[in-house]
Amino acid sequence: MEITLKITDREGIVHEVQAPTDMAMNIMEVCRAYELAPEGTIGICGGMAMCASCQCYILNDVALPEMGPDEEAMLSEAYNVKPNSRLGCQIPITEELDGLALELAPEE
Repeated sequence: MEITLKITDREGIVHEVQAPTDMAMNIMEVCRAYELAPEGTIGICGGMAMCASCQCYILNDVALPEMGPDEEAMLSEAYNVKPNSRLGCQIPITEELDGLALELAPEE
């Protein structure tokens, strides 16, 4: 199955993209697959919640997985953090995310 995500890139352009729910991908990997951020500016740590290069702002009310301690700790040290900030690498692509709208945070 595929879901639709609306991702606003760092230039402010909205991309409506399809993401498969059966490939164990996460938001950061979808952004990379669609090249929504220049290579080397997103997912620098490889999805380990050890950098904030995939930080994004959640723009609508979609059920997301709880934030884990690693993600919380990383966001407490990151720049440009807002109350709706999440790390894209910590949000797996599931059917529940269908219709999710998010915006990539600016580079630090």
